[in-house]
Amino acid sequence: MNKPLRRIAIFCGLLVLTLLIRDNWLQYAKADSLKNDELNRRVTIARYSVPRGDIIVGGSPITGSVETKSNGLNDLKYKRTYKNGPMWAPVTGYASQAFGATQLENIDDGILTGNDDRLFFRNTLDMITGKPKQGGNVVTTLNAAAQKAAYEGLEGHGKGAVVALEPSTGKILALASYPSYDPSSFAGASNKDGEARNKLLKENDPSDPTLNRALRETYPPGSTFKVVTAAAALENGLYANAEEHTDSPDPWIMPGTTTPLPNEGNIPCKNASMREALRWSCNTVFGKIGATLGNDKMRAEAEKFGFNSEQFTPVRSNASVFSKGMDASQVAQSSIGQFNTAATPLQMAMVASAVANDGKLMKPYMVDKLQSPNLDTLEQTQPEEMSRPLSSKNAQILQSMMETVVKDGTGKSAQMGDGITVGGKTGTAQHGVNNAGKPYAWFISYAKTSDGSAPVAVAVVVEDENANRDDISGGGLAAPIAKNVMKAVINSKK
Repeated sequence: MNKPLRRIAIFCGLLVLTLLIRDNWLQYAKADSLKNDELNRRVTIARYSVPRGDIIVGGSPITGSVETKSNGLNDLKYKRTYKNGPMWAPVTGYASQAFGATQLENIDDGILTGNDDRLFFRNTLDMITGKPKQGGNVVTTLNAAAQKAAYEGLEGHGKGAVVALEPSTGKILALASYPSYDPSSFAGASNKDGEARNKLLKENDPSDPTLNRALRETYPPGSTFKVVTAAAALENGLYANAEEHTDSPDPWIMPGTTTPLPNEGNIPCKNASMREALRWSCNTVFGKIGATLGNDKMRAEAEKFGFNSEQFTPVRSNASVFSKGMDASQVAQSSIGQFNTAATPLQMAMVASAVANDGKLMKPYMVDKLQSPNLDTLEQTQPEEMSRPLSSKNAQILQSMMETVVKDGTGKSAQMGDGITVGGKTGTAQHGVNNAGKPYAWFISYAKTSDGSAPVAVAVVVEDENANRDDISGGGLAAPIAKNVMKAVINSKK
């Protein structure tokens, strides 16, 4: 063989060798990733080839599946349906043939489609016996009555969110966001589904109905944050009890400035006790507490409650914020829930929950267990302690202060009677340039039954752009919603 032919033969051999290496790499090394790649149409076809398992609330499914009317144009056999979709969307998310999946529908997709590795033996057995493949179920911690009370309470108030927790376990009992959307409206892959989805996008609907305000929106918490500041004062020994008079002049000039920190109206805040300061919501008292303790101590206490960390329920919640590097006047403003302080409704429900649970904060979660198609439990969530923001003694002091707020303060509209003791804190949070935006109305609370247990803690925030500015208050707009949610939880346990 002459030299040119030998070179061509070697070159061709190298090409064949490269082709074989590439073929083996694709078939073996990359097989699993290509098989599960979202761009692989077969993955989507498989996902919607059988009815999805259900998301369960209180023993009943809030989801379903129906055969797609494809007219031969769609190779995806089943699409998702939702019962009371707008009410449950902040919990379920959506599963759409065209737009993928979010929240529980996405996180637990393997269980719901039946593709999870834990279902391998079951799927193999069904294949041998000729049974059709089935998806498993996601059993939530949600309370249907509480969710209904939360969602219906928000309707007619513009925008807002509600989160209810079981303090002793961290179970999420309600997670409502308003306005909302129906995931069924774009569960398919038709042009109609695409149009429905586009209408919900923020650029087409400024109310942003797909935003999960309970988990993904951070608001200035206003005076509800004074509960955290009171906890910091007790935990750091600044004040020993609720009756001790504070060293709080009125007016009080913020450190490093000539600016007084104002109180709302003519309320008795000068040297008020911690109890009276929380009852009347004295800015001067809690602003001065924050400035006296300083940025580091205030931030450390806020972080014990969960600030500055994302939460996973398992759906991700944005991190609430208490900043570092602030000067004394900024710490004062932050300590009354203004300046840079921002919190999700979940975060403020965690604050109320920790106080109600004698200082122990339990990790919040919304999935109780995962089930196989034959209802065997594959995974059970166990309650988990997250932190101890307060000692039991200080938590009980703070409970008594919050109960005074409801019994004889700004939170009277949350009173329940029938042997139920309610502790709470109202908040009206300013926002916008020069506080030009209409305030957010907040209320955080818990309810204790006659046996001393606290089955529920709640946070409510309302953004009512249609309300008269002078009518916006946590006690007026948010507290009645919290009351109805707490009542729903307590009644469901009877």
